[in-house]
Amino acid sequence: MKLDRRTFIKGAGAGTATCALATLPGSLAALGHSELQGSAESVASICEMCSTRCPISARVVNGKNVSILGNKNAKSFGGAVCARGGAGHSQLYDKQRIVKPLKRVGERGEGNWQEIEWDEAYSIIAKNLNKIKAEHGAEAVAFSSKSGSLSGHLFHLAKAFGSPNTFTHASTCPGSYVIAAKAIFGGKIKRDLSNSKYIINFGHNLYEGINMSETRGMMNAQMEKGAKLVVFEPRFSIVADKADEWYAIKPGTDVAVALAICHTLIADDLYDKAFVAQYVSGFEDFAKEVKAYTPEWAESVSDVPAEDIRRITHEYAAAAPHALVDFGHRSSFTTEEFEMRRALYAANVLVGNIERKGGLYFGKKAASYNKFAGDKVAPTLAKPGVEGMPKITAKRIDMVDEQYALTWSSGGIYQSILDATLEATPYQLRAWVMSRTNPMQTMTDRARVVKTMQKLDFVVACDIYISESAAYADIFLPESTYLERDEEIADKSSKNPAYYVRQRVVETIGDTKPSWLIWKELATEMGEGQFFPWENMETLQLFQVQRDVNLLRKIKEEGFVSFGKPLMLRERGMVRDFVATYPNAKAVDADGTYASQLSFKTPSGKIELSSDKVEKMAPGRGVIRYREVTMKKADELFFIQGKVAVHTNAATQNVPMLANLMSDNALWIHPITAGLLNISSGDKIRIYNDTGSEEGHALVTPGIRPDTVFAYMGCGSKNKELARATGKGVHCGNLLPHVTSPVTGMNLHTTGVKIAKI
Repeated sequence: MKLDRRTFIKGAGAGTATCALATLPGSLAALGHSELQGSAESVASICEMCSTRCPISARVVNGKNVSILGNKNAKSFGGAVCARGGAGHSQLYDKQRIVKPLKRVGERGEGNWQEIEWDEAYSIIAKNLNKIKAEHGAEAVAFSSKSGSLSGHLFHLAKAFGSPNTFTHASTCPGSYVIAAKAIFGGKIKRDLSNSKYIINFGHNLYEGINMSETRGMMNAQMEKGAKLVVFEPRFSIVADKADEWYAIKPGTDVAVALAICHTLIADDLYDKAFVAQYVSGFEDFAKEVKAYTPEWAESVSDVPAEDIRRITHEYAAAAPHALVDFGHRSSFTTEEFEMRRALYAANVLVGNIERKGGLYFGKKAASYNKFAGDKVAPTLAKPGVEGMPKITAKRIDMVDEQYALTWSSGGIYQSILDATLEATPYQLRAWVMSRTNPMQTMTDRARVVKTMQKLDFVVACDIYISESAAYADIFLPESTYLERDEEIADKSSKNPAYYVRQRVVETIGDTKPSWLIWKELATEMGEGQFFPWENMETLQLFQVQRDVNLLRKIKEEGFVSFGKPLMLRERGMVRDFVATYPNAKAVDADGTYASQLSFKTPSGKIELSSDKVEKMAPGRGVIRYREVTMKKADELFFIQGKVAVHTNAATQNVPMLANLMSDNALWIHPITAGLLNISSGDKIRIYNDTGSEEGHALVTPGIRPDTVFAYMGCGSKNKELARATGKGVHCGNLLPHVTSPVTGMNLHTTGVKIAKI
């Protein structure tokens, strides 16, 4: 069917009858017929259907479709892609994708748009932002982006502009375990799931919130090596289904069970005394604190039997050091995220699994790896520095409380944009520039986000679709999909250094641009072009490899290149092979390891189970301890959310192939609860609380606690531009209150709701 501006799109809504909608200005449908052009030979690149960004190999087939496979050079990823990764082509030529800059011509959120040219878009943005800067200071503009490759160039523009207010999505999803790791270890740490013999999991659902490398690692540990998996989670998720044991823990009490595990390790003399003595600071204070956190106490809090907590702890200790407690990703969020994540890390520290197979380890980037090897085994990437960047004196809007100091370099407190806009705390924000981020879905209290958008003087959104948040923008800038753009070389180091690169597979469809080029061209229009001296992406890539053309060619041809041998500092076999390979390697310790070289970027230089730094930041929190929290009223049910394997949070619900797989999110309700409310599966229901109200339908299942209901997040969009996703399912953010957790700055993803049959 040939489409032009006067025709209508006829598309299948997932699981529903065919619907018709007017062609959206600036969309691929409005562009009309477009040939697919690109490489018929496989091109190594990087997926971006989620934040994992797996290495891929893609090519155009018969000029009609794109084949997307995993890159076989990336062995830990299994040379495969997940359902989302395989659907990248569906996003590429989706008729609802925006391929032309747009200007809002009605009220914000009304859905009236006009196509414009890039020059006009840049001119409007530059005029508005520079006016705000002149009248209120550059700090009156906030810049936010999905983390990773998409954030660097936008944040560089923010610095050139003079604003300190740059934010990733960290405080809405991964921030808590990063902040906790910084407090305890001084930096990020990784899981060696594939070699683990015993895995304790607190709702980190790697079989639905898929990270190909980690998911395959856990699958391999379970299927090939017989690892035992124990899961504590309020619902019977896919990871619970694949576990050896599942405990329907009360929402928000994960920290109680984690502390009871730590108590048992110490009280029953199961912990690694030598490791603790050499590497740990604050053990005595921690041991004194957890003395009261017995398994019996934890049972009274969490509903997990004390005898099982004690038995599991003994089994875990017996499998150590090749065992781990997964420190999680998106679990039952409470305001006590900081204590929960630190308790999970502590359970690993006590068994001495750091830098051991099946435990936790630090990534080995080229610079540190080469020092151990005594030779330049792996090339180091150069980072472009730009002279004369403005000195920013204004404080970030989230620097209002010293307790959040650890968050400021880790993405910031994203929701503080709302406070600064609506309440001028600590000062008034007047504009928001966002790139590939959707706070209308991922932040809490959607109504508050709407008020923020409506109050701002100017809003810019750069994205592939007009997301629920982009629907409130004044100017929409269409970004090329990941299949249409080149980007810098990225570091993917693990136990040894590794690099990979995103490369264009197909020619650009429509009038889109990669975000790095968008921000560079906008900087020029704003009078800041001197801070973007690189001519194109290849210029940046050559700078990164320090003009080593052969290295650049190798990375581009292979897509994923690793260097050297895997190394874990306290694993004798690995150290032996490493030293045998590199004649100039650093001398090993008497025990045949590099244990003495293990260091931590904390004030004490050790792992800190009790932290003076944290105590000064947040009095009373230096030692990990349990704090009771109230997340619901007595007559409410716990409401929790999670990820699903066919969608990425709130980013993919409009992708045709994935929308056809799942477009709705039924609310899980236990049969006992459903019986009391006279609700059956499929019934229309209302879910409500003091924050908001949503309508959906019920899924009655024994796979959830009677006091808890669950929905996959990301559904229930409320803007008409996302035609496949609009009005389908429960919008979780519309039910979650605006609360910021201590120390981590996380927003809240557990609350109370009431249910009524409609």
